[in-house]
Amino acid sequence: MKNTFLPILVLLMVSCGKTKEVSSLNKVNWQKREARVNPGDSLASGMSYLSIYSEIYSLDEHETHDLTATVSLRNINPQDTIYINSAAYYNTHGARIRSYFDKPIFIAPLETVEIIIDKVDKEGGTGANFLFDWSTPLQAAQPHFEAVMISTSGQQGISFTTQGVKVE
Repeated sequence: MKNTFLPILVLLMVSCGKTKEVSSLNKVNWQKREARVNPGDSLASGMSYLSIYSEIYSLDEHETHDLTATVSLRNINPQDTIYINSAAYYNTHGARIRSYFDKPIFIAPLETVEIIIDKVDKEGGTGANFLFDWSTPLQAAQPHFEAVMISTSGQQGISFTTQGVKVE
């Protein structure tokens, strides 16, 4: 019994020490998308708000389900590249949690870029949100922002979507 207890104890200690990396924070992917926007370019600009749920209430106010969110940044223009200048993530209380990139990124025509809020990333809470600052060529359509939240537990599955709105 002693011989089997020690390896199990060591295994438990090692597995508890590992922390899961939050996948959406991979800065290498954002650096590949850096855009060079010239100050003289004629661009329209705006800001959009997108609600996100990293957890939702279940049964009562004391029990929640953790969710994975896929945040889609979509360029709906068939010919024009658009630019996302910032993507800031806020928690339920309006406190900024993180920004995803420091310089503008490009999204090619009809391309979708995604930010994943992992199920283990509960910092946002039940009222998390994003603010996106963006720029487009003057005649181009504004970007479309959408989120899909999903969770499975046993035989139960939860999924729903939210859509961004332009902040006027």
